[in-house]
Amino acid sequence: MVRTGDEYRESLRDGREVWIDGESVADVPSHPMFRPLVDVRARIYDMQHDPATSETMTWRDGASGETCAIGLKLPLTREDWERKRRAVDAVMWDIGGVVTRVGDETIGEMWSLWDGKSLLNEIDPRFGDNIERHIHEAVRRDPFHVSANTDPKGDRSKRPQEQDPDMLVHVVRETDAGIVIRGAKYETAAAYAEQAFLKPTIANWGDDKLSDYAVGCIVRMNAPGVKHICRTGFAGRAPARDYPLSNRFDEVDSLVVLDDVLIPWEDVLFYRHTRAATFIRATLHRYSAFAYVQRILTCADMMIGAALWNVKQTGLERQPAVQEKLAELAVYREGINAHLTAAVAAAEESPSGLLMPNQSLLFTGRVHACANLPAMMHLARELCGGQICITPDTGMFEHPDTGPWLAKFYTINERWQAEDRRKLLAFARDLLNSDYAGHRLTFQLFAQSPPFAHLAAVYRNFDWDGPLDFVRRSAGLSDRVTGGDGSPGG
Repeated sequence: MVRTGDEYRESLRDGREVWIDGESVADVPSHPMFRPLVDVRARIYDMQHDPATSETMTWRDGASGETCAIGLKLPLTREDWERKRRAVDAVMWDIGGVVTRVGDETIGEMWSLWDGKSLLNEIDPRFGDNIERHIHEAVRRDPFHVSANTDPKGDRSKRPQEQDPDMLVHVVRETDAGIVIRGAKYETAAAYAEQAFLKPTIANWGDDKLSDYAVGCIVRMNAPGVKHICRTGFAGRAPARDYPLSNRFDEVDSLVVLDDVLIPWEDVLFYRHTRAATFIRATLHRYSAFAYVQRILTCADMMIGAALWNVKQTGLERQPAVQEKLAELAVYREGINAHLTAAVAAAEESPSGLLMPNQSLLFTGRVHACANLPAMMHLARELCGGQICITPDTGMFEHPDTGPWLAKFYTINERWQAEDRRKLLAFARDLLNSDYAGHRLTFQLFAQSPPFAHLAAVYRNFDWDGPLDFVRRSAGLSDRVTGGDGSPGG
């Protein structure tokens, strides 16, 4: 049953331990660094009740009769994926920017683990039942669910057993009530989420078949021993009129310290099971990559809009060289759109009976979106011009001594006055040039894994047999020559 924004805000007042800027946070929803994103997440909950958006944001469960969030619905049909996509578009349009970690992406990681239910049952049938129950509870309870993925790791040349063992999350003991874990995870939005799906970062078990580091579970963000040590946020560091995106959409990241945290057995998804750990690392983004890539599509729209408004303001939209650069941005945008559309059109049935986006098309689309993003940002900078890095702040436009001069030189014509010009340049600067812009670009390496992992996912999912068979037939190779396992070289 969908919650309201106020119910979500109140759920954060649960005694959790959160630190930022050297201070303990007494109330997360009202803290200036967290409030903007808490308000965004609350707005998403409220959109599920708003008559103008509820039909887009929700669906009715025929079995229970309850209204549920479309983002958490199990994907069984292509229409399910199309509705999820429309809901994300509706959120981005409503808030006027991009947020990544709000829950609809993390539930996909749990669907991936459910696809490996048979592996979980090898160790303990309870684990397979646990993941299934948590997935259905997410549909019913509508939690804000984030991902606990990256450990500090320490010295990567050493096994975890050869250094401080806490550099990778591990189990320190079992009890009748559950397992006790230690370590830390970097998590986006954890300080204002309800729970996290924790799983191993790397399959660095040494020679152990049953490793204490091979653990996956649900961690409650207010559990005893959970400490959120957050990076400083961008909100409030500079006036919102000068940095409109930084002040509204900064998703604060945390080092979540797990200091002997008890995980009840019902929240344990796998434990001492290296095959399950390896499986989830290989399939983690089977569904969630769709949500991430769709966010980059919105970023592409924002870059196109900022660049196009700039050339319209300055009267350059008819210049062939400008149109050529705008077309490059459009090709990038439509390339992302085509991969998302095709991944749904050619969707595949998963081992658990869900409908997953076509894996080859989805992962090649992710490479296209992420690998070309830095170049597209720089292209948008070119189209916006050098004024995005040299324009004075709002205070100078309003000061009686400097304001008249800025009004004179930033007014373009009767249609484009100085204030509209200042607003566009401030938006473009925050989108492309600010600390926040650089953070968002680097964030792609954290949120979606590094480029080599993107290409590894393409390698694992591309159909190599087609090209091999074509060349075998065309070159007249022996029928005994096959691709073997379907990968290059057989």
